[in-house]
Amino acid sequence: MFNDRVKVILHSGKGGNGAISFRHEKYIEFGGPNGGNGGRGGSIYIQAKAGISSLLNYRFGKKISAMDGENGKAKLMFGKDAKDIILHVPLGTVILDENEKVLADLKKDGDIYLAVKGGRGGRGNNCFKSSTNRTPKIAENGTPGETKTFYFELRLLADVGLVGLPSVGKSTLLSVVSNAKPKIADYEFTTLTPQLGAVILDDEHSFIMADLPGLIEGAHLGKGLGLRFLRHIERCKVIIHVIDVSREDDPYESFVKINKELESYNMKLLDRKMLIALNKIDSVYSNEKVEEFKEKIKDKYKIFEISTLLKQGLKPLLYEAYRLVQESKEISLFDEETEDNDVVLGVKNEDKEIFTIERDIHGFYHILGDRVIQTYKRINVTTDQGVMKLLAYLNKIGVDDALHKMNVKDGATIILDDFEFEYYN
Repeated sequence: MFNDRVKVILHSGKGGNGAISFRHEKYIEFGGPNGGNGGRGGSIYIQAKAGISSLLNYRFGKKISAMDGENGKAKLMFGKDAKDIILHVPLGTVILDENEKVLADLKKDGDIYLAVKGGRGGRGNNCFKSSTNRTPKIAENGTPGETKTFYFELRLLADVGLVGLPSVGKSTLLSVVSNAKPKIADYEFTTLTPQLGAVILDDEHSFIMADLPGLIEGAHLGKGLGLRFLRHIERCKVIIHVIDVSREDDPYESFVKINKELESYNMKLLDRKMLIALNKIDSVYSNEKVEEFKEKIKDKYKIFEISTLLKQGLKPLLYEAYRLVQESKEISLFDEETEDNDVVLGVKNEDKEIFTIERDIHGFYHILGDRVIQTYKRINVTTDQGVMKLLAYLNKIGVDDALHKMNVKDGATIILDDFEFEYYN
């Protein structure tokens, strides 16, 4: 199971109370105060750790609490500090607060974020003695811990993403070049969730590869599995386009079909470096068809002929992918300088709701709000590019997350002013 978003409530520990105590020993006339300080309450940290692939441990709205600090004792005995808790999450986990504000982006192994800080221990009465007050009868209580709600969102962190039509061999390719064990079968959509694998070329060279769900025409409009999972391409620096040359259809038409899907998202997916892997060269296929494909592509993309079954031609492909990863910079999914640059992730802006969602008696969901309707009316939705611009805007202000929280079912009708579309989770 792949959990890409969970809600977690974290509570740090309270600081221990300081003690009020006086030294009482035989033959010691002026014992004085000797109350010790309380211990610090436990804090909770969130840390990215390699080797973890999902947020499964934090499902079902888990609440996690750290221990309280120990109270101070007599004889200047300080209370013990409570142990801190470190919650390990996969690389690429984004931490958001309950208002959907991004707090931390844990990309690298070891990245850590202090989520809730433990309360400070109170001082014992020994700390309050002075020349004018030799027998203080006061002490501090420990400060309380913090309770906060967080969302952990896993944005697939991969250097290289595999795309292509269903059943072209992407899962098999990932399984033979990495430690991943994706589901492999001879039917469409065997990859229902993104799969990650570490590709180790040698002791000093490696990268992360992702097998992304198969795309079909219209995936950007919610058909097939594209709409929810294509966002996981966001951090891939290099795309390997896998094409099955053993099929009867034209390889070039297949290539163009998928590229149109990537372009339709209007999210700079075609700005990434791309390699082409012509798979299943061990099968019976027309060499003339392949040569025609190469002639049409020319020098725009590098082409590699491979066989995942026989493990042929894989090393040149992988080393070239690694080289491109090292050369490539991260690509921002959305333009920072747009007409909507004052819209932040979430549903509020300057304490005003950008939108609300209401369900009518017919089961239709209406997106309401002057701001979102005004933005919609400025977008030309008569073209695919316009539709994708609108969907990108709705996703940016948090409509998709809001519908997900409302447990809206697949196929539900969503209405924004006079524009209707079907929701697919």
